[in-house]
Amino acid sequence: MADFRSDTVTQPTPKMKEFMFNAPLGDDIWGDDPSVNELEALGAEMFGKEAAVFCSSGTQTNQIAIKVHTQPGDEIICHEEAHIYRYEGGGIAYNSGVSVRFLRGNYGRINPDEIAAEINPDDQHHPITTMVSIEDTSNRGGGMVYDVNDIQRISEICKQHNLKFHLDGARVFNALAINGLTPKEYGAYFDTISVCLSKGLGAPVGSLLLGPADFIQKARRVRKVFGGAMRQAGIIASGGTYALKNHLDRLKDDHRRASQTAEILKEQNWVKEVLPVQTNIVVVLLQDGLDEYKVVEQLAKKDILCVPFGKKRIRLTTHLDLTDEDIEHLRNHVPKEMNA
Repeated sequence: MADFRSDTVTQPTPKMKEFMFNAPLGDDIWGDDPSVNELEALGAEMFGKEAAVFCSSGTQTNQIAIKVHTQPGDEIICHEEAHIYRYEGGGIAYNSGVSVRFLRGNYGRINPDEIAAEINPDDQHHPITTMVSIEDTSNRGGGMVYDVNDIQRISEICKQHNLKFHLDGARVFNALAINGLTPKEYGAYFDTISVCLSKGLGAPVGSLLLGPADFIQKARRVRKVFGGAMRQAGIIASGGTYALKNHLDRLKDDHRRASQTAEILKEQNWVKEVLPVQTNIVVVLLQDGLDEYKVVEQLAKKDILCVPFGKKRIRLTTHLDLTDEDIEHLRNHVPKEMNA
């Protein structure tokens, strides 16, 4: 079974399991779980931030950041396909009571030139613009990576207008493998950063929220309110530590396999277009008359698992547990034609 559904389906490696099993534990709410503390310190140091807090998911870290950065009635700016809006259960409105200004951009990436024009004036008729959030890499954009010059320009605009700049870094290390920056160089552009450990890095669960020490102190209070404070969490946090120390260099293998996947799919008659591939996500546009759910079902019959990704689109994602043999299985078993 070649499982291209998501990089969230990865299993901890045997060495990661052993590392987790032997992790020293404590009570994280009291601040005395040494394995959680080690992970938080490691993540903060890597990206040049003062502090970090370990949370159960990237959705939680993103929603905590929005809650801390904003007040009810404020407005944030993001791409119209951003994960914080499309895939976090309406949390922006439910948790923080803020509105969203969408930008169209390009492959899930915001164009810096659009931002200044969308910042609301100081007028009682408009919500106060307080925050800009970007997603790098962009899930809905097909795993595309921001140009570093664009990130720098967005950062400068945010500083000029006193806006907070947040990174949804669900696949930030995939982006770093492309743009060539160190985490610390990259992190300097952002006020706060969400780092997911359970996708390309292969940890079983968890994300880090990074930022200034006073921000993280507030974030811990919000995590508690959101029901996310944990006790002996080091047993899962240590999986993240192992991943950060051992699974970064191998991301290039995922990117290579994604490019191979794209080339295979381009040859099939039922494929209209494959979006450009930079990292580990392959988005396929289907020929007219085909239904994405039926296409996914037909591929599953060939032991090729993927997901619908919007009207006439499917997504395939490479990851730690997807091998060269799986790519050959795709090459040898993908149907040339599809039934409507």
